Amino acid sequence: MSKLKLAFVTGTRADYGKLKSLMKICDKDLDIETHIYVTGMHLLDKYGYTYNDILSDGYKNIHTSEIFNESDRMDENLAHTILALSSFVKETPVDLLVVHGDRIEPLAAASVGVLNNIRVAHIEGGEVTGTADEFMRHAISKLSSFHFVANNESMYRLIQMGETEESIYIIGSPDIDIMVTENLPIFDEVIKKYKIPFNEFAIFIYHPVTTSFDIKAEMEQIVSAIQDSKLNYIIINPNNDHGADTIREMLKPLKSNSRFMSFNSIVFEDFLTLLKNCDFIIGNSSAGVREACVYGIPAIDIGSRQNKRYIPKALRNIQHAKEVKEDILSAIQQVNKHRHVSYYWGNGHSANEFLKSIKNLGINEKDLQKTFVAMDATNEAIMNYINEVCF
Repeated sequence: MSKLKLAFVTGTRADYGKLKSLMKICDKDLDIETHIYVTGMHLLDKYGYTYNDILSDGYKNIHTSEIFNESDRMDENLAHTILALSSFVKETPVDLLVVHGDRIEPLAAASVGVLNNIRVAHIEGGEVTGTADEFMRHAISKLSSFHFVANNESMYRLIQMGETEESIYIIGSPDIDIMVTENLPIFDEVIKKYKIPFNEFAIFIYHPVTTSFDIKAEMEQIVSAIQDSKLNYIIINPNNDHGADTIREMLKPLKSNSRFMSFNSIVFEDFLTLLKNCDFIIGNSSAGVREACVYGIPAIDIGSRQNKRYIPKALRNIQHAKEVKEDILSAIQQVNKHRHVSYYWGNGHSANEFLKSIKNLGINEKDLQKTFVAMDATNEAIMNYINEVCF
């Protein structure tokens, strides 16, 4: 019996953190030939050249994009990524492409997979955000043969989209596997490594909202709020979506303020240690929605990027704030009321569940032609869950 050949596609520090536990367990398995395809922000000095983080983790087969574009034009980057991945799959035949989330890199990979008769496995589909990223996440799901989701809510959404229940596997969020280990770096060592001059701080991460028409005005309010809070902040600079340069410019004046430390990127395990020990996380990163609750860290979610991604009664550690100075400062004053732990996104066993599932998928027997499956309106359990919880 020949080995199962699969390739993980990673384009950002964020999706690498999500995929890492899955990559490692597959790379160690003798029945699987694992390839890691690296593209996107990983290859840019501007974003910390996080390709080095992947190299240091010691995977057997690592590939990098030969065609790459450094623009923040997402359509141009999508086109270049498709061209590069097309060359990769011709040179390195695989049975399965594994992608995560809602960015252009997984959309490119899913498109290349479908057009080359390669099955695609999508991690964390079936989620909503309320921004343009959601369009891409759903598009990736429709291009994928297999779905590995975080919870029942995501599964039910995919069923609504016409995906078969047999193609959906609930494994939780894979990054939680790393979060709950006892092998995270020691806090004092991380502080020393990054030369952070304070032990008490909040984490600030704010990414572009691609449907926003006035990022500059929103950032003026946000920057003014965190300055007036008189607290210490670790700032992690935004991803490379359109509008990132505007955010970077607005954050530049904070570099001369001793209460702010700015980084292009932080190694995922180091970031988790900082998150676990911070006072709160603020901005619009998914880390505030997904990771913070595992440690019971208060999160302030600003604006629309994540505002439909969570159910407030399930994640009581989160406050929502508008891009208005007074609203943000009010939320900061309330953070100590929002220290609540939740395992809404999983319990730390995603990698084992993923490995067990892909070994039993029958990937090469899976029909490449997908069929839309209409949801049975008489399925009372699913309909009730959707009506009462999801919406």
